[in-house]
Formats: sequence, C-alpha cells, structure tokens
Amino acid sequence: MRSSNTNEGKESLELIDAQGWYCHARIVPSPHYDVRADSSDISLLVIHNISLPPGQFGGSYIEDFFLGKLDSSIHPFFKVIENMRVSAHCLIRRDGEVVQFVPFLARAWHAGVSSFAGREKCNDYSIGIELEGSDYVTYTDEQYLSLQHLTSALIQSYPLITQPRITGHQYIAPLRKSDPGLVFDWARFRKSLL
Repeated sequence: MRSSNTNEGKESLELIDAQGWYCHARIVPSPHYDVRADSSDISLLVIHNISLPPGQFGGSYIEDFFLGKLDSSIHPFFKVIENMRVSAHCLIRRDGEVVQFVPFLARAWHAGVSSFAGREKCNDYSIGIELEGSDYVTYTDEQYLSLQHLTSALIQSYPLITQPRITGHQYIAPLRKSDPGLVFDWARFRKSLL
C-alpha cells in the first residue's frame, strides 16, 4: 500500500513505482517482453488500438492474447494470430480500466518494424499503450480520461517523453498499421495534457 503524501509533485512521481508498475492499473504480467538495452532511454509513447475479435469489445480475449493463452478454436480470426507473441505495456478498456502487462522499464513487443524521427526499433525506447477499440469506432470519454492520467504519470516519471514524442502506431509503421485510426482525437488528447 502506498503512503499518502501532501506534496503534489512527489505524489505524482509515486504513481509509477521503481519497477515501472502504474499504481492505478490492474496488473496481469505477460511473458512477452524482454530487457531494454538502456532503461534511461525511454523517450517515446506509442498509442495503439486493439479489439478481439476485430470490431468486438469486452471479454478476456485481449488479455489472453497478450498472455499467450488465446484459444484459437473460439473464433476464425484467432487462428490467424495464434502464434504471435505480442504485448503492450498497458491496455485501456472501454470503461477506462487500465490493465498493465509489462513494467515500463522492460521492453514490450508492441511496435514491430517501426521508425520514429529516423530511429528504428521503437520497442527499444518506447512505451506502448493499447486502447480497446478500432479505427472506426469513437473512443470513450473514460478512455480519454484514463489515457490522460496515465500519460501525465509517464511524462512525470520518464521526462524524455515530451508532447512531440507521443505518436500513433500508424505514424511509426505507416505501411503496416493504421491505429489508433482517424477517429482518435489527437487535439482533445494533447489539450488534456496541458
């Protein structure tokens, strides 16, 4: 249990502990991660979306996927992804719940082949946040609020993540990915961080 602190700056620093776990997340550790070459290099936040099956929300399928426990017999699409070993640091569900799979100090496997500002291998230096959603369905108010709080905590704990270094998967892997999609309200999200 975390002790309360009247110093607002210190309290915000304690939102993410020394191991890289967010205090407002439900922790569900994934085996799909490895050690970062340099944890002091965390300098990029990548926003994604995911829904399993595609376009459907709720249930345990996303968590099962990130844990390597997705039953491929449940849905035809699951056969397509059954051998993938993928994770994100966090998932924000439609109701705003934050689920954390990988500590921020470790390297989650979320970006794939990617490049930001001329630097490749974004997994090495980024944090990946998945929003439960699709490119075509508006995200919920609860998701924007949770994303705002989580992002503010990340910026406080990892100061190399600045506003210009917050991006979408579609921008670091533009020939492969389209998430979080045109429905993601970047202006609303960025304004909430001011």
